[in-house]
Amino acid sequence: MKYLTLIAGGLLGFLFVAAGVVHFLKLVVMPPIAAGSPPALFMGALGPTGYLDMVKAFEIIGGLLVVVPRTRNYGLLVLGPIVVNILAYQVFIAKDGLFQPPIILITVLSAFLLWSGRVAFARLLN
Repeated sequence: MKYLTLIAGGLLGFLFVAAGVVHFLKLVVMPPIAAGSPPALFMGALGPTGYLDMVKAFEIIGGLLVVVPRTRNYGLLVLGPIVVNILAYQVFIAKDGLFQPPIILITVLSAFLLWSGRVAFARLLN
């Protein structure tokens, strides 16, 4: 079980750190979104305001915290609202559904790490 949590923490941390670094270094060109669609309007509101930059910075911080076993629960506290926001975006704005491999992977890894550290996480909240 210990090795499984190490692998899950490393993978989840890598996913979020990579997403943040790709955003800041502009390593991948995002495909165009249909003008006037809800995803285009949503991203149009987040991009110019700098809000998306703040979210990506928290993704990097949370990802780095999740990789280190001692700070994993703090990382999950940082990444929890981001994961919920990703799920809400997929369901309500993009309407792509939750059954896409990256969404399933992020959700399962987050839930597994939260479950495996539930005793320590409960102490963190008390």
